[in-house]
Amino acid sequence: MSKLDEALKEIRPVSPELMARAQQRLDCLTKPKDSLGRLEEFARRMVAISGRMRPAITRRIIFTFAADHGVADEGVSAFPKEVTRQMVLNFLGGGAGINVLARHAGAEVKVIDIGVDHEFGPQSVTDSESVTCEADGLIRMKVIRGSANMRKGHAMTREEAVKCLEVGISLAREHAGPGVIFGTGEMGIANTTPASAMAAAFTGARVEDVTGRGTGIDDRTYNTKIAVIKDALTVNRPDASDPLGVLAKVGGAEIAGIAGLIIGAAATRTPVVVDGFISTAGALCAYRMNPAVKDYIFASHNSVEKGHRIMLESMGLDPILDLNLRLGEGTGAALAITLIEAGVKIYNEMATFGEAGVSEEKG
Repeated sequence: MSKLDEALKEIRPVSPELMARAQQRLDCLTKPKDSLGRLEEFARRMVAISGRMRPAITRRIIFTFAADHGVADEGVSAFPKEVTRQMVLNFLGGGAGINVLARHAGAEVKVIDIGVDHEFGPQSVTDSESVTCEADGLIRMKVIRGSANMRKGHAMTREEAVKCLEVGISLAREHAGPGVIFGTGEMGIANTTPASAMAAAFTGARVEDVTGRGTGIDDRTYNTKIAVIKDALTVNRPDASDPLGVLAKVGGAEIAGIAGLIIGAAATRTPVVVDGFISTAGALCAYRMNPAVKDYIFASHNSVEKGHRIMLESMGLDPILDLNLRLGEGTGAALAITLIEAGVKIYNEMATFGEAGVSEEKG
């Protein structure tokens, strides 16, 4: 049995009984019933995911997967492909948005080269357009050197897609444990194009309704992007009933890595906070492989990418934040982790009516 098949078979829905028991404790805390809204939801879900009546978050890990995309050659992004490599070095140097917000959240950032079209050396790397960065912090799990141009054929082979999924699964198994919470992130120039194609393939929505402006492209580039996605769907004919096929035909290595991390998280009963549009394409692929993964997913935010809400709704996921974010990297996940942890602390640390000697509200 493959690592992928094994992980998919291990996933089980969370216990409704544990959810109910957690709600009983929440209802006994010194507050009006349901008055802390979604913080209470986060707490009872964390109880059910962990299987512990007193869950705790003691380690927060953001996995930022990086890969290049052959479809970038079609001129669908405002930035050149070289920016993927440059941003990986920026992550390693601690200067990116995800680094700042991860420090704010008390989270580690693990950067994974799963498909960058560049070989990072083990020594300090000086880039003419950036500060000196240490490449030794990079997790090297490269499967491909960028995907193929999906406008002309499959982005990856099925075998490559499986290998990328299994990278994510392996990372989840390696880092799972009591008190751990995962977040997803990504970096890959042009990756909103495959994410949009996957959204259209899985949801049946029109390409125009799931395609946004990514890095802030102008009207001409946006129209090119829509045409490229339509061509890719015509050439590759992805079938929503074959999620691995969709991933291989119009996806990307980092999207597959994220899907695998989510599958691995669910298999190991680890909560995973999914970032924005591209991460959600990976989540949707994982969900189509085994719908029970939904029980372990927290949707961090609703991106300004218009296809994001469509994908979230297709899984029945309600985003925690709506801050007009569109950076990716795991930034939304880092922010949402702080709120999930707040819910857990309310559940664990707030006094009950009995403990505080406070009269309970009357029905």
